[in-house]
Amino acid sequence: MQGWLTAALDYIPRWLEHQMRLSEQPGCAIAVAYRGRVVLERAFGHANLRTGELLTPRHRFRVASHSKTFTAAGILKLREADRLRLDDPVGRYVDGLHPKVAAATIGQLLSHSAGLIRDGLDAGQWQDRRPYLDEAELRAALAEPPVLPAGSRFKYSNHGFGLLGLAIERVTGKPYREWIARNVVARAGLQETVPDMPVPAGAPMVGGHSGKLPLGRRLVVPGTNDTRALSSATGFVSTAGDLARFFAGLDPAARHSVLSPESRREMVRRHWHEEHSSLARHYGLGTILGRVGDWEWFGHAGGFQSCISRTVVLPGRDLAVSVLTNAVDGYAHQWSDGVVHILRGFAKRGAPTAKTRDWAGRWWGLWGSTDLVPMRDHVLICTPNLVNPFLDAGEIAVTGPDAGTIRLAGGFANHGETARLVRDGAGKVAEVWLGGGKWLPEAAMAAEMVRRYEG
Repeated sequence: MQGWLTAALDYIPRWLEHQMRLSEQPGCAIAVAYRGRVVLERAFGHANLRTGELLTPRHRFRVASHSKTFTAAGILKLREADRLRLDDPVGRYVDGLHPKVAAATIGQLLSHSAGLIRDGLDAGQWQDRRPYLDEAELRAALAEPPVLPAGSRFKYSNHGFGLLGLAIERVTGKPYREWIARNVVARAGLQETVPDMPVPAGAPMVGGHSGKLPLGRRLVVPGTNDTRALSSATGFVSTAGDLARFFAGLDPAARHSVLSPESRREMVRRHWHEEHSSLARHYGLGTILGRVGDWEWFGHAGGFQSCISRTVVLPGRDLAVSVLTNAVDGYAHQWSDGVVHILRGFAKRGAPTAKTRDWAGRWWGLWGSTDLVPMRDHVLICTPNLVNPFLDAGEIAVTGPDAGTIRLAGGFANHGETARLVRDGAGKVAEVWLGGGKWLPEAAMAAEMVRRYEG
């Protein structure tokens, strides 16, 4: 593993732990895979605030629309076996559909361009007001005409992926959950993933949580619903480690995968642009595509009424990142972007050297904290409160033992001034001075504030 990556993997959990404290989120699990192997797997916070159970990497989360990527992989496996084609009308496999729904192709359903309704006329399942649709209810909805003409634009539809689940059942002669578990989940070597509830006996499961408002406190949202006929759209339960491994295998350059390189390239090709969004995202076949800075990614996200999750693969860089949170206002999107920013920063600047290594650490003042992050011949002055901690970071050029110059800083900061480390009698760094500002370890700063303001 490259030195810069080792350094990034050391900083990521320290930054994320601070983000957890700052945001007061219940829990977060993260996994990073490199060349298909998990090289970072951590959990922070609680699996359940009501019971006080601590979160571990083995806890299962509802990963919701990640299910669509598993379903898409299943469809592509059937295509590789010549059991269906992407341009086949879905009505060839599923009867009882409205004629215009039946005319939509498998590829249009996979790319959310079939024009189908998103969640039906009563989407109360997403508010825990009703159960998820059973097959009869889903079929009744699919007997109605589509909302838009097929092929006219990107329009997300859980019903569309529910229909793909029915197509898989008709083609294979097996229940969707049974077939996908055997032919996609098991063949990918995943040990902690199931297509829907319940999880295996003894497997730990997170409790989801509401937001703090409108009650002013979080409530536990069980999130143990069986999603019934919509398993293929939103039912999956998994861990960050399993998701990082599975999605890493969808990189067209991956050495091991459940799919051929040709199928993977088709899955991660930009089929539709999400036009009404400032995020400049695209949709492939069961995959979302975007970029963080100049790094492109593909993957998927999930939103259950108990959890928010996101997994991204960085093609050509052999990296996959999965971030799972167990609250409806979880920061999985922001934190996965933040992890990519950190990876980009270290990849660009390199690992610390013996000259800069001692400058690492988090330092505190009355205004909050700052991180010193050594990279090759210099040290970044970072803000761990930000979801991109390297945004507008200053730089220290180390000029001698415990001494440096702030060679880059904003116009309102300390550009051109000195930086220095102050050690205690045991040789441990006890203070950091940036220009005329003194920064302390957290405990020392907390004690100083208590003396000053409570003494």
